[in-house]
Amino acid sequence: MTRLPQGLATTPLATPLTTPWWRHRRLLPWLVQGAVGLLVLVLVAFLLGNLVRNLTNAGLLLTWSWLHNPAGFEIAETTLPFNASMPYWRGLLAGLVNTLQVVVLGLIGATALGTATGMAAFSSNGLLRGLARLYVDLIRNIPLLLQLLFWYFVVFLALPNGAAAVQLPGLVLAKSGLYLGQPQLVNDVWQAPLRMSVEFASLLTGLVVYTGAFIAEVVRGGVAAVPQGQWEAARSLGLGQALTLRRIVVPQALRVIVPALNSQYISLAKGSSLAVACGYTDLYSVAETTLNQTGRAVEVVLILLASYLVIDLVISALMNGLNRLVQLRER
Repeated sequence: MTRLPQGLATTPLATPLTTPWWRHRRLLPWLVQGAVGLLVLVLVAFLLGNLVRNLTNAGLLLTWSWLHNPAGFEIAETTLPFNASMPYWRGLLAGLVNTLQVVVLGLIGATALGTATGMAAFSSNGLLRGLARLYVDLIRNIPLLLQLLFWYFVVFLALPNGAAAVQLPGLVLAKSGLYLGQPQLVNDVWQAPLRMSVEFASLLTGLVVYTGAFIAEVVRGGVAAVPQGQWEAARSLGLGQALTLRRIVVPQALRVIVPALNSQYISLAKGSSLAVACGYTDLYSVAETTLNQTGRAVEVVLILLASYLVIDLVISALMNGLNRLVQLRER
């Protein structure tokens, strides 16, 4: 048996230090989040309780029975049939359909215009590049509301009617509307298979032109993010400018473009609520009329908030799915 030298004394092992709970790296974040969450719940409960008490005192406790009452107003332009004898919920649904119609067509038009303008920034034609830059700088610095007023009052309401209307192949631009297909003048009134009112056309044009400028910058930035070596490799293979963009550069640029498009698409959907400036009957316009007639401010505002929230969440979900598809996967 081995003995320690007499001069050496055995010392007990050091006791491990216990970290105080207020310095625990894993426990502290959970405690902070729990405290913040509890504070938020208390604040929400206080606000909801205050709202219920005030509504009860005013005799306006939340109810949805009024949605089944006859609306008593007409909608000038709607894809979904509606008349004054139908209930309020039908009118709100017709306004929602009008909003969705503008949003969907606006997304398509703004994407096409923004993509073309963004690509023009890399054109070998100096005039085309200058025009694209001028369009982006001009449109992005003017508020959307002013642009909608411009398109409605200055452009579309200034169009002539009857035989003096602007006539293009398959298209007639008149103060009474835009006629597509094979427009014909019958008794000084234009008729065509497809007609758009000037209110709808001015709103759609304003949204497309305004959002297209922002999308153009997104596309330009995404294309510029592709390494210069990809361009040089394409030139060494003898590919032209257009073919290089379509086959080599754009597929790689989508990784940068798609995430940024999400916010632009959501902005367009929210900007469609400015349709009242053009006199177009959308969800907001119908909701405002409903509020004035029923006095159910809280319920109407909740319907508006929920509707635009769902639209934005659907757009975001679709764009997130598209973003996953365009991302490069490592092998």
